[in-house]
Amino acid sequence: MTKAAPQRTTIDDAEVARFSALSREWWNPAGKFRVLHKFNPVRLAYIRDHVCSHFGHSPQSSKPFEGLRILDIGCGGGLIAEPMARLGAEVVAADASRTNIEVAKIHAEESGVPVDYRETTAEALAEAGEQFDIVLNLEVVEHVADVNLFMEACCAMVKPGGLMFVATINRTPKAFALAIVGAEYVLGWLPKGTHSWDKFVTPAELDEALAGNGMHRIDQTGVFYNVLMDQWRPARDMDVNYMILAAKPA
Repeated sequence: MTKAAPQRTTIDDAEVARFSALSREWWNPAGKFRVLHKFNPVRLAYIRDHVCSHFGHSPQSSKPFEGLRILDIGCGGGLIAEPMARLGAEVVAADASRTNIEVAKIHAEESGVPVDYRETTAEALAEAGEQFDIVLNLEVVEHVADVNLFMEACCAMVKPGGLMFVATINRTPKAFALAIVGAEYVLGWLPKGTHSWDKFVTPAELDEALAGNGMHRIDQTGVFYNVLMDQWRPARDMDVNYMILAAKPA
């Protein structure tokens, strides 16, 4: 009798365990996820501006995302999901870590923010036929076990005419020096072992995955940390942190 082929999964158990152990730190702006709290303003501004432009919504509105359904995949403790809901979107936020989801649910309830948190995977959501106007794929691809499967599932969930935002780290020597040696070992911004250089993804690899799943890049930007101003800013340099915006034809 032939053995059944192992089922493909995007879940890297070691990565899930690592972030589960840190789950109580998610909403501490001075804690182990401080860098994400600092990173949030530039991510949110990029998302807001492009979503409003693409869908013809007013960025001056108190609820500019009203009428839009958004998936935050790999949501962690909800640092992006909650702002999306406050902007008026219907938000589904998914993570493979039960403890992350529990922390996110408690914080959302305490804050009075309606977010549909789910302990699940991208492939499970795609298989269930979930569809979204926008998929937020932020700081996730460098932590999954199967990038191609993950991107296939994420792209499948974008409605025709919809968008996907991808934020990740480039696989360059500069990224190794700054995002791993500098951020984890010298500055202590992140716990040691948060990232593995060989799991970083290049913009060209993302473009290929997007094109292979019926989407195309319409914008990209690098993001760098300004030490003097203690803040992240958009930049032309995509050698380390970068964001890509992709669209699916209507």
